Amino acid sequence: MERTIYREIPASRPVIQLAVLLGGFIAAAAGAVLYIEHNGHIVTGMNNQIVWGLPHVFAIFLIVAASGALNVASIASVFGKTPYKPMARLSALLALSLLAGGLAVLVLDLGRPDRLIVAMTEYNFSSIFAWNIYLYTGFFAVVGVYLFLQMGRNTPYSIVRTAGTVAFLWRLALTTGTGSIFGWLVARSAYDAAIMAPLFIVMSFAFGLAVFILVVTGMCRLTGRPFGKSLLNRLGRLLGIFVALVLYFTGVQHLTNLYAAEHGGIEWFILRDGGIYTQLFWFGQVLIGGIIPLVLVFHPTGGVKPVSTILASVLVILGGLAQLYVIVIGGQAFPLDIFPGFQASSSFMDGQVNAYSPSYLELLLGLGGVALALALTGVGLKILRILPTNLSDGNVGQTP
Repeated sequence: MERTIYREIPASRPVIQLAVLLGGFIAAAAGAVLYIEHNGHIVTGMNNQIVWGLPHVFAIFLIVAASGALNVASIASVFGKTPYKPMARLSALLALSLLAGGLAVLVLDLGRPDRLIVAMTEYNFSSIFAWNIYLYTGFFAVVGVYLFLQMGRNTPYSIVRTAGTVAFLWRLALTTGTGSIFGWLVARSAYDAAIMAPLFIVMSFAFGLAVFILVVTGMCRLTGRPFGKSLLNRLGRLLGIFVALVLYFTGVQHLTNLYAAEHGGIEWFILRDGGIYTQLFWFGQVLIGGIIPLVLVFHPTGGVKPVSTILASVLVILGGLAQLYVIVIGGQAFPLDIFPGFQASSSFMDGQVNAYSPSYLELLLGLGGVALALALTGVGLKILRILPTNLSDGNVGQTP
């Protein structure tokens, strides 16, 4: 094994082309925000019934993935796994960037972003949303310090490990808080479940690792730096374990709700009668985001091929977006049970399934958040020594 050397990425032609592409998405998102701000949310697909639209799907995905992107750093520092240590810096940087991108989408979709000042100065401690402000800002501070210590030339490993342990525990708290936003919404029968917190934790493991795999392999290829096949295969198998956990907790969630009569309506809506939401659940979440990635990474022969892990990562991300679409929007589409045991009908659409069709403006805003997260990661790689020059199997202690 050679000594791990970290270098800034060069401003090569492929890197500049990628930067221009990301800049285009960010500019388009900025234009969409200005248009929505000027004309109001009436120009989007959101309404009084569906108040969290497609931008929230992207925002929550990025926030959840930010926690999971720290997987590699946690495995390296907290659990002392040698092959992951050279990638720990990128893991921390990507986690910070993804959270920034997700929060940017969240704030810009509020309609009145200036009201965030009120939320930051007048805290309602009985609200889980107020708790998450501390969790998000604390994540930036904790992971920022953790990254700084990793980059220190003479920082003792014990200090890095302590910082990594704090970051690991904080990320669990952050994802628990995000999942609890839904789990504590008792008015929505689709959300009212304590299992939402652990479900979001395992979702973060899968989504974050999938994003990390694509980013680290993509940047290594753009900059001509070797990346070991066995190391990629190892990451793929770990991704498969996380995907299996997501399927398991999803199954427990729906079986538990089917057992409780009060949740029977929403369960049959999602599993059988929900139209687009049912299709996204079975084909998007379960098949594309779950079963196919498991086959790709654990197949006796195909699983060892790098393309299998890359494709599995892409499918996990697509399946994750489908899963959050079903949770966030499908949960709002199902009518509120305002009068249990009675049928409600009025001019306010009580008792009716709420319609929602996302607009291109919402899609641009969501993709802009993704582009912002990747752009911030690229800037960090350009100005800081984050990415190793050699991630071959022999150089990271991974047996070929």
